[in-house]
Amino acid sequence: MPQKIIIDTDPGQDDAVAILLALASPEIEVLGIVAVAGNVPLPLTEANARKIVELSGQSVPVFAGCDRPLARDLVTAEHVHGKTGLDGTDLPDPTVPLQPQDGVDFIIDTLRREPAGTVTLVPIGPLTNIATAFRRAPDIIPKVQRIVLMGGAYFEVGNITPAAEFNIYVDPEAAAEVFAAGAPLVVVPLDVTHKALTSRAWVDQMRDLPNRCGPAVAGWTDFFERFDTAKYGSLGAPLHDPCTIAWLLEPDLFQGRQINIEVETEGRWTTGMTVADWWRVSGRAANALFLKDVDRDGLFGLISDRIARLP
Repeated sequence: MPQKIIIDTDPGQDDAVAILLALASPEIEVLGIVAVAGNVPLPLTEANARKIVELSGQSVPVFAGCDRPLARDLVTAEHVHGKTGLDGTDLPDPTVPLQPQDGVDFIIDTLRREPAGTVTLVPIGPLTNIATAFRRAPDIIPKVQRIVLMGGAYFEVGNITPAAEFNIYVDPEAAAEVFAAGAPLVVVPLDVTHKALTSRAWVDQMRDLPNRCGPAVAGWTDFFERFDTAKYGSLGAPLHDPCTIAWLLEPDLFQGRQINIEVETEGRWTTGMTVADWWRVSGRAANALFLKDVDRDGLFGLISDRIARLP
């Protein structure tokens, strides 16, 4: 039986690779994709999600969720992802329709409909939609199989502020509520994703694939790699979001530990920081599996294999 998931996303080039990885994997059944405002505003993220589905040749419904954080003005990241959020590969306007149902209501209805413990939420953007669903329908929280999210950092500190990772920083109130909700959590932070660096050989391998998805991945990677290599001085760019899907497919590629994580919402300099008790000194109960290491070659081998299966 494939794992049933809902992808909650703000595409984003690395979001796009994560979505393609999921859609290429028979072990996973994507029940729906819900867009959220994040890397770029909601009208772009929902359109980008539909473009990615169309590129994949798969049939998955796409919904639009929240267009702003719970309590703050929206912060976006065009400086990383370009004005469309998906710069680097030109895709046509999608014919895949946007579903009329509100994306948050789709999450609620799906979790109520499916048997308890069978649906995993995979948020790879700000956590606004997930927190809003939990606020509207707290009865769904015990039905969630787990939440596998890309967000946060501890040893790698921040990438949008000195202390905060972007997805958490955009809506720290939502993140704090999701981390406190009690659903099983797997956190894929910068500590892992900064070890998941592309290489020139891998990008060339994607470009040389005899399909349309491989060259699209290469184009996206080339675009945001320029920003990341200049910022971090590294040889490649981190593929953040695909690590969530890869963990679902091959969790043995990753290592981490069960710890307590709290989200700072009031700090003068640290708003959006994920305070990860890696050394277990706080006495607070563990609420998440916090990943710290990844088999980089195994990860990229997995992504290569699956992207090659797509049209």
